[in-house]
Amino acid sequence: MEKSRIFLSPPHMGEKELEYVLDVFRSNWMAPVGPHITAFEEAICRLTGAEYGVALSSGTAAIHLALILAGVERGDEVICQSLTFAGSAFPVLYQGAVPVFVDSEPGTWNMDPGILEEAIRERQRQGRRVKAILPVHLYGMPARMDEIMEISRRYEIPVIEDAAEALGSLYKGRHLGTDGLMGILSFNGNKIITTTGGGMLVSRNRQLMEKARFLSTQARDEAPHYEHSQLGFNYRMSNLLAGVGLGQLSVLQERVKARRHNFRKYQQYFRELKMRGFHVRMCHEPTGFFSNRWLTVILVDPGCCQGVTREKLRLAFGKARIETRPMWKPMHLQPLFREAPCYGGRISERLFDQGLCLPSGSALTPGEFERILRVMNSVFRAPVTGRRAFKRHETVQIAGNFGSAPS
Repeated sequence: MEKSRIFLSPPHMGEKELEYVLDVFRSNWMAPVGPHITAFEEAICRLTGAEYGVALSSGTAAIHLALILAGVERGDEVICQSLTFAGSAFPVLYQGAVPVFVDSEPGTWNMDPGILEEAIRERQRQGRRVKAILPVHLYGMPARMDEIMEISRRYEIPVIEDAAEALGSLYKGRHLGTDGLMGILSFNGNKIITTTGGGMLVSRNRQLMEKARFLSTQARDEAPHYEHSQLGFNYRMSNLLAGVGLGQLSVLQERVKARRHNFRKYQQYFRELKMRGFHVRMCHEPTGFFSNRWLTVILVDPGCCQGVTREKLRLAFGKARIETRPMWKPMHLQPLFREAPCYGGRISERLFDQGLCLPSGSALTPGEFERILRVMNSVFRAPVTGRRAFKRHETVQIAGNFGSAPS
């Protein structure tokens, strides 16, 4: 009998979601307005400490609106992280603006603040209009926000935080997405909690969020008929999906706990593997950083792994019906962005060449984990069990704007 497929990061549904969805059906609020949207926005704000939130159809839509609100127009430039999903950079093109890509730093794999400042100085020397900085909290790991925000203040360029992968992650006790002028979240089907598809724009600026709400509902002017004086977008989240989000949000702490436990199980395995001469590297949390570990990612350097490559491991997993994925291909290597300016690139290129995302779902079972280990054992030719990792658990408390942050 063929074994079932193990997915990289599948949705993990509970019981509360159905209760909220049934409530939407009974109330007949089957529209992009309704009480569940309001409740979901308020719940995210209570959790993160953001004062205002606008629930949208996707994280990409949230970035697009944020760029509009930041005044990004045709010919302007936006400093972007190169190592990211394309949805971070596409909205820059929607505005007719130019993405300027910045390399990663090796500690967090996120935007390098030193190269960021170098890029800003060079663009300004050339007379370019840099209108926004768009860092990404990759795979749930916080970027170095203190340094990035200091650069933002020095050059008076607003920061839009892409926290699509990082709900539940903290930087020095602060929820990601709340340091910059605006932050974005994603609730896509593979994220730590999901509304099947969806996102949110958050900010402490009331006027910006009122404008975002207006633009996301087709920019309809106040009139008894449909009157439009500005370009609008059909970007609002539906009340039904917000109901799913409310149910998912109630188990966010458990989902973060499970993902972090997955990371520690892999970490224990690779510690044992290192004693046998295979040095597989992972991204560790610097002091003051707390990652939701949305995806566990490893670096497989053949020079440190007795010739084993990322691709050899990926293909072995595929043959065993286990989904893995290379790290994001840097944007400056993508055909669409081949003409875009780029500063640095060697770190992100190396991460892409060696990086592999491992199955990290919060419902990953011990049996599935054993299947994953067997594949790795066959590739690394090492009889490693990693069983001790199953015995260790962690208590996670995700602070809202009133609680204490986890260490």
